[in-house]
Amino acid sequence: MRLPEGLTTPALLVDIAALEGNIARMQEAAAAGGFALRPHAKAHKCLQIARRQLRAGAQGLTVATLAEAEVFADAGCEDLFVATPMWVDEAKGRRLRRLAEHAALRLAVDSAEGARRLGQELGSAAGAVEVLVEVDCGIRRTGVAPSGAGRLAREARAAGLPVVGAFTFPGHGYAHDPGARERAARDEERVLGEAVRSLRDAGVESPVVSGGSTPTAGAWRPGIVNELRPGVYVFNDATQQAIGTCSVGDLALAAAATVISVPAPDRFVLDVGSKVLGADRSPWVAGRGFLPQYPDAVITGLWEHHAVVRPARGNEAPAPGTVLAVVPNHVCTAVNLADELLVVRDGVPVDRWPVAARGANS
Repeated sequence: MRLPEGLTTPALLVDIAALEGNIARMQEAAAAGGFALRPHAKAHKCLQIARRQLRAGAQGLTVATLAEAEVFADAGCEDLFVATPMWVDEAKGRRLRRLAEHAALRLAVDSAEGARRLGQELGSAAGAVEVLVEVDCGIRRTGVAPSGAGRLAREARAAGLPVVGAFTFPGHGYAHDPGARERAARDEERVLGEAVRSLRDAGVESPVVSGGSTPTAGAWRPGIVNELRPGVYVFNDATQQAIGTCSVGDLALAAAATVISVPAPDRFVLDVGSKVLGADRSPWVAGRGFLPQYPDAVITGLWEHHAVVRPARGNEAPAPGTVLAVVPNHVCTAVNLADELLVVRDGVPVDRWPVAARGANS
């Protein structure tokens, strides 16, 4: 990423050429495999990016929270899947009923109790939403065993909820070993195949079968899965680059940071910290972020407003005042900390995009 001159740092920058290339490649890969693409918007939280994904051919958007769904629905995104099972109280029930009036809404369930509560709070609006049963394919987070999908579907239907299929998240594909991503994709297929059989035994025919993630994108193959929900691919990040799911040229987002101190030959300090990059560590990244201009340097320490960097042995530290790009370990948390993204093309600022769903976590 070429950095503009005269930047006030720190700032989050988006390379629009890399971004649009990432969107196009993922859409083409999904189409070639016969998959519907429903990208996860929690990675970018940005209306301008969502619209680009939809124009490229995405069927709709995935979101993590009800608040994210409200932001994108208010902006005209009409097909949304909230991929986190919710415990719906009265206030969330009111919000869901309003949201269902303005968008085609798909919701997640992974327990009979949650389904009954959802049906109770939706009331007469329950028939206006669709429900997917979440199954666990190995990440051991939320989700029922695949053999229990049909039983949960019956419970959900008894609560007045139309069940249209199942979904999972192969999050255990985040590994440096390329074989792990292949195994996660096959786990996803196996578990969803079992869930589909269980759903069909319960009378759910021609179901939506939804999976996919950015790390497992290269392992997709036509078959049981008919919808995919990758998210990070729009930007990629230091973790994706480290595990080999993208190249340096595919990194579309970075924080611009200035060298503010060179206190010793073995370290220099940048004016960017956890309040910009996020605090995520990564078992696959050597430090607390990646510097494309100094790929062998390591960010050894991260404070709220400081990043301490160790240059590679034999390399000199950059001079104070030098502006560098820092790619976050986990792009989703970095974006959620920013008010806006500075959009650049060939090193020239061309736009500013608000992070419209920043902090929309409830």
